[in-house]
Amino acid sequence: MEDKVLSLKNLTMSYSGKNVLNGINLDVYRGQIIGYIGPNGAGKSTTLKIMLGLIDNYEGTVEILGKDISKSGYTYKERIGYVPENAEIYDNLTAAEYLTFIGELYGLDREVARKKALHLLIEFDMEHVFHSRISSFSKGMRQKVLIVSSLLHNPDVIFLDEPLSGLDANSVMIIKDMLEALANKGKTIFYSSHIMDVVEKISNRIVLLVDGEIKADGSFEELKAESQKGSLESIFNQLTGFDEHKETAEHIVSIVTEDTYD
Repeated sequence: MEDKVLSLKNLTMSYSGKNVLNGINLDVYRGQIIGYIGPNGAGKSTTLKIMLGLIDNYEGTVEILGKDISKSGYTYKERIGYVPENAEIYDNLTAAEYLTFIGELYGLDREVARKKALHLLIEFDMEHVFHSRISSFSKGMRQKVLIVSSLLHNPDVIFLDEPLSGLDANSVMIIKDMLEALANKGKTIFYSSHIMDVVEKISNRIVLLVDGEIKADGSFEELKAESQKGSLESIFNQLTGFDEHKETAEHIVSIVTEDTYD
């Protein structure tokens, strides 16, 4: 029997009387890479924040690693990793100081955290800035630090929100292969992104959220066969009802290149 790692049951969330999530039901299993996609405002970030324990006034049940997170306190967080889309990071610390601090928060010995962080940064070709302040880092370098910080404690479940932001092509290839290797080790990865071609390539299961409801759930091949579309982007456009992208693009170009306006 498959090992269930995450379960959402009738998950509902409202803001100012408006439902953002409308009874989400989702079971995720060990070793899966879930591509969690949807248009802006669909409820993706809200779902992530609820699972991470950042929002608690929801209805329904959220179970992670067999425990209802509303009743289990914060202990489940010791076994999860998280790369947020827009992270606040302590710029005045060096990479060594920041990563050692994060490792200690997760219960690692200080020296173990420091050595593990260094070894991981070496793999990202960043050992030369291990003792440099993060304020001097480029966006891509900061993103690598965040990715390392999410993995230091060897989590069982990894939540990634646009994790490839700012990364160069070589680093993107490393991350994609790394996620596949982690899944093969039994890690479960919940991956949220707007970059359809990446989601298509790395996910073994894709969940599409529209207006707070799951509109599609399956492998890319299953969604492709059902929709008779050749790419995830085409499937996304079909299921979200957005087919005006070319017309809109042409209108934008005509405005940009027009010399006079009425």
